[in-house]
Amino acid sequence: MAQLWGGRFTKETDTLVKKFNDSLPFDKRLWREDIEGSIAHAQMLGKQSILTAEEASRIVRGLKEIAEDIEKGNLRFTDEYEDIHSFVEAKLIERIGDDGKRLHTGRSRNDQVALDMRLFVRSACDTVNRELKGLLLTILSIMEQNTETFMPGFTHLQKAQPVTLAHHFGAYFEMFKRDTGRIDDCRKRLNECPLGAGALAGTTYPLDRDYTAQQLGFDRPTANSMDSVSDRDYAAEFLSALSLIQMHLSRLSEEIILWNSNEYRFVEIDDAYSTGSSIMPQKKNPDVAELIRGKTGRVFGDLTSLLTTMKAIPLAYDKDMQEDKEPVFDSFDTVCHCVHLMSGMLSTMTFNRAIMEASARRGFTNATDAADYLVGKGIAFRDAHAIIGRMVLYCIDHGKAIDDLSMDEFHSFSEAFDNDIYDAVSLKTCVDKRLTKGAPGAQAMEEEIRNAKAWLAGRQWR
Repeated sequence: MAQLWGGRFTKETDTLVKKFNDSLPFDKRLWREDIEGSIAHAQMLGKQSILTAEEASRIVRGLKEIAEDIEKGNLRFTDEYEDIHSFVEAKLIERIGDDGKRLHTGRSRNDQVALDMRLFVRSACDTVNRELKGLLLTILSIMEQNTETFMPGFTHLQKAQPVTLAHHFGAYFEMFKRDTGRIDDCRKRLNECPLGAGALAGTTYPLDRDYTAQQLGFDRPTANSMDSVSDRDYAAEFLSALSLIQMHLSRLSEEIILWNSNEYRFVEIDDAYSTGSSIMPQKKNPDVAELIRGKTGRVFGDLTSLLTTMKAIPLAYDKDMQEDKEPVFDSFDTVCHCVHLMSGMLSTMTFNRAIMEASARRGFTNATDAADYLVGKGIAFRDAHAIIGRMVLYCIDHGKAIDDLSMDEFHSFSEAFDNDIYDAVSLKTCVDKRLTKGAPGAQAMEEEIRNAKAWLAGRQWR
């Protein structure tokens, strides 16, 4: 059995056209979803007496046996079948005879494939969020261990103000936390069942769409049969959420690549997540981080591909929509692998705390605090800003940090300086006095970490 639609045609499909048209090489991945949806449909047909109880039971039993054989590797996909739907139906008919031909009663491939894709994306949402949970736990562990690991915070890739490594990674915790919410939103919107919509206009059979929706774990049936078979918003939304995840992974990868360089030396990537050079024996390359960064373009491309495919398709179903699957499969696989590898790379990475702290000191990240000190002594902020600017130039010329200066040197810029300047511009003081919610100070970070733990523990992870 090659096709499900041969009665209308008097000539065989051209070999090249058949190969161009067939989707089994990639949609075979939907075999679980296709069988799950077919079982629910058969059970509903039996419940509604569209099939006898015996016919429905034989169909369900046959489908379960097919699933078991595919799982065990005893049943392989071969290229004489057009798609996963024709493959499953043909194997069912081979096994149970004419009763297998009754499975398609009241169903079109249009609502069948729409169902399969919704089931796949729904499951994929849960898998992505489980991977994100692992990454969030890794980031939280880094935060807990580094509340007093001082480092420069940057703007424009220039050293700006002192922060802690915990605070820096807290920013990524928030990014990936938002990503889980976007995946949740996508899952919630897609969780409507298109089965029973038929080709585009429903069916004359007395189907119970509420029953099949309930059996398959959907919140409700879809509301409009034409929209049911032509909607791929959820797939585009899923790819959009994956693109944002990948964008966040790419930003983090970029920082790791910079931090791993000889110029920064903030981190040492574990050997298991690095590679060497074929000609330069000294090299240890951050290939995993670079590949994660590089694969971001691939995920963005998948989203653009699907949006471009869908942008001019009239209602209802058109063959163009077969092109929805490969971008979804590709991005899902790519993002899951990247999230998993990022978690492993971070959990094995060594942070060079002394180098980070020295970089913050030598980068004059405490200059703003020195200016605030003078303001506290009664000097107008604009004048204090100019004084500290001249002081920084002096430090650059003499290879010193602000807190390396002697009191005589401080007095050469302003008599307002006193011995308490040394405590005022220490990195610990600069960080700890920033106590507003979300700031890097010790008390604020304790609250941030406590809230992150509570959110992770209280969130529903499927």
